[in-house]
Amino acid sequence: MNIKSALTRPLYRIYEERLLASLDRDRFPRHIGVIHDGHRRYARAEGLPDYATSYRVGMDKFVEFLGWTAAFDIEAVTCWLLSKENLSRPADELEPYYEVLIELFDRLPEAMAGHDAVVRFIGSLDLLPADLVAAAKRLEEQCNSGSRRITIALAYGGRQEIVDAVRDLVADLVEGGKDGAEIVEAIGVESIAGNLYTSDLPDPDVVIRTSGEARLSGFLLWQSAYAEYLFVDVYWPAFRRVDFLRAMREFTQRERRFGR
Repeated sequence: MNIKSALTRPLYRIYEERLLASLDRDRFPRHIGVIHDGHRRYARAEGLPDYATSYRVGMDKFVEFLGWTAAFDIEAVTCWLLSKENLSRPADELEPYYEVLIELFDRLPEAMAGHDAVVRFIGSLDLLPADLVAAAKRLEEQCNSGSRRITIALAYGGRQEIVDAVRDLVADLVEGGKDGAEIVEAIGVESIAGNLYTSDLPDPDVVIRTSGEARLSGFLLWQSAYAEYLFVDVYWPAFRRVDFLRAMREFTQRERRFGR
């Protein structure tokens, strides 16, 4: 621990306690969506030797974050760890990240002991390396019971999710013997929503994006129509518990209108 950390840590603890005391627990979100952004910029800003080092710091933070949400009994958390668009990055960037994700998935069952959570993956996993998919499946098998839900979006794209939902809906209608007019009539908000990857979850109440970028980039496009958006300036690997508490305070103080 450096001198600066030694001096500031007690101050942050005091600040965290004040934030906790100011939070209205009755207004906490049921479902939080998170875009974990800023690993590469963090590596450059901190002068780290490679991106893999930053990825590992970020995944350590991910484990911490799951603990914070468990402490507040957040019913559902959806975390975007890899977008479909990210797959176009150079192999020398992707392969180290895949390795770090495999490490993360293998350690999560032990790290999440006592979290009372089911883990599920969404996205185009068929586009990912076999060893990464196998690690994801192992994690799902080991974390398959609980009252809370942790969803990990991997090779995920919001537009692709909507396309897949419509395709599945139409395929079911065709299999059920519906004709063209009946298919058109059956396509609606509820029927599409029922075929989304997260159809068994409530829509997110709040979406948090780190790194200062103020856009969704396609994350849960359909589901986040009435979510509150919180754009946090810090890079994900530097995201602290105090930043999470600040985000929760801001959310609980907002008046949600749901388009009204």
